[in-house]
Amino acid sequence: MRLRLFSIAAALVGLVLVAVSATAAMAERRVALVIGNAAYQNASSLTNTVNDAAAMTRMFEKAGFDVVESRTDLGVVEFKRALREFMFTAQDADIAVVYFAGHGIEIRGSNYLIPVDAKLRSDYDADDEAISLERLILAVEPVKQLRLIILDACRDNPFLRRMQRAFAARAVTGGLATVEPSAGNTLIAYAAKAGSVSYDGAGPNSPFTTSLMKHLFEPGLDIRIAFGRVRDEVMKTTTNRQEPFVYGSLGGTTIALVKAPDQPAPALARVGSGDSRYDIQRDYEFAERIGTQQAWESFLQAHSTGYYAGLARAQLAKLKETAEKAVPSVIAAREPQNRDDSESVSRAPPPKDQLKSEPKVQPPRDQAKSEPKPQRKDRQARLEPKPEEDDLKVAPAASAIAVDPCKQEEEKLARLRANPVRDEIIRLERELTCKRLKLQVVRLRESVVGELPAATGATAVAPAIPIEDTANSLPQSGVSAAVPQPKQDGGNAAARRPDDCQKDQETLVRLRAVPTRADVARFERELSCERLRPQVLRLRESLGVD
Repeated sequence: MRLRLFSIAAALVGLVLVAVSATAAMAERRVALVIGNAAYQNASSLTNTVNDAAAMTRMFEKAGFDVVESRTDLGVVEFKRALREFMFTAQDADIAVVYFAGHGIEIRGSNYLIPVDAKLRSDYDADDEAISLERLILAVEPVKQLRLIILDACRDNPFLRRMQRAFAARAVTGGLATVEPSAGNTLIAYAAKAGSVSYDGAGPNSPFTTSLMKHLFEPGLDIRIAFGRVRDEVMKTTTNRQEPFVYGSLGGTTIALVKAPDQPAPALARVGSGDSRYDIQRDYEFAERIGTQQAWESFLQAHSTGYYAGLARAQLAKLKETAEKAVPSVIAAREPQNRDDSESVSRAPPPKDQLKSEPKVQPPRDQAKSEPKPQRKDRQARLEPKPEEDDLKVAPAASAIAVDPCKQEEEKLARLRANPVRDEIIRLERELTCKRLKLQVVRLRESVVGELPAATGATAVAPAIPIEDTANSLPQSGVSAAVPQPKQDGGNAAARRPDDCQKDQETLVRLRAVPTRADVARFERELSCERLRPQVLRLRESLGVD
């Protein structure tokens, strides 16, 4: 009797072990590596790449990936180390995804991803200072089912103009080259077709990444169909200027990054005409795993009543409340500083040394009095700096992405380069929080204001000189009309005979008022007064002229 009971127990244990092994075999192991490079040291910085990387990291985590590694602003050594570590992570994985947002270039048919510390003075340096696409493919080679590399890096080559050619036939172009992965079950997705460039868009994320987040993580959707929908949406968003493209091939089975919900067991499938508690609980857990408004709304469409429906409505209301609170905070972060503060600074009396060296540009009192009030209001409105319309556009509430302070200050710096106002430049330099923009702001200030005295708490800046009035009085070339010059040495400069330095000084003042890249570059070449060359150099650097 005991022997029979022991045999039955052993058989039951064996069945349990077989069931557990089968369940473990069915579970897929999914891993992802996300890299976003923005703060390039020797090339133009990018605004959206860090936001894109953060958004994709959140999507992989919500999709239930077993490992999600996120890196930003990697140099060449850190980039290689991250790929080496991820290669070991992906050795026993079924699905592995590498996502990169940043600069990428093509050199003689080979594709390279650019670390933030790359210099690339010559195309010969690419193998040492950049990361080849083949290195990424090698990192995911041990994966069993799907190897996916996503590159939002098809931008203009920032090193193209100054890169020297080590070999006459070695071509360097914008965008990326066509690639044909040799390993099976490998897909390489470009944000734009080979040889073309992608766009960052006006929102917090690029059009390509925005569409990826919408379609790539749809449960049960085959990855080839998902990328097809991404292509159609990006082409519609960019009016057919950008066409995403996928290289590589897969087999005939359906492969999705997020598996569809499992079918319920027959014994628990239905109880009468309604869903069983097991079905509802499973659907609730899956919606909670996704965690988006769309997931909760889909759950409520399938299960509109009951205990779990009430919980789902509470979760949906919580998400909407969080999104609504995020909108004012984003708007407040993007709004320009209080106008009262700027007016109080601009009305403060300037230092005595600035009163001697700087002319007062203002209309005569008689003219101001005789000018009609509507015209005075229009003129005042034109002189006041206005925030860009894009600053008032807020990202979709559902994303609730935090505003990057560097992005705000970068936008303000771009506006001041196009329309330089003395007070705004000085204020930006004093309140700057983004360290990587410090040098650019200093150069812009030196080119427009010059060297500042040691700052104190009570030091007030000179009133802003309206650039618009100067621009209206100058021709388009910005170098042929005369403007009033600062008085020096108590007004005795008018009695002196103008020399080359005085002529160059006059041209420099006009170029500061209406700076254009072509005029500044030409003026630097033709400059005859060497003591003005550092100021001209600063003006050129503030405009981004190489």
